[in-house]
Amino acid sequence: MGLLDNLENQVLGNVLGRSSNPLAAGLLQMIQNQPGGLPGLVQTFHDKGMGGLVSAWVSTGPNPPISADQVQQALGSDQVKALAAKAGINPDVAGAAIAQLLPGLVDKLTPNGTVPDHSNVLEMASSMLKNFETKAS
Repeated sequence: MGLLDNLENQVLGNVLGRSSNPLAAGLLQMIQNQPGGLPGLVQTFHDKGMGGLVSAWVSTGPNPPISADQVQQALGSDQVKALAAKAGINPDVAGAAIAQLLPGLVDKLTPNGTVPDHSNVLEMASSMLKNFETKAS
């Protein structure tokens, strides 16, 4: 594992609250690699008829839940299977697990209630960490 991998894992860990959840890390990487990044993911939800749901996650209000079926519809079964494989869990369970994580993850990546213009999730996570460290000082 190289220096950049270590840095990426540290940033992911900070965004995830020091969690070592491989599925959450996989979700962050999926968002990073999504065409258009986070804005692209949000657009995918809009395109699949779930714009109101993802907009609520982005906003500063409560994060409504998403079902495993909606996860499958929005991300596609291939993406869910790939995330399950990365996390080492059964693909049948992955949809429900992703449904538990995704609303909070999108919420944390949009702390001001708007989707940032840039799509670099790791850059956003690093920026959030720097802002947190500045406020803690």
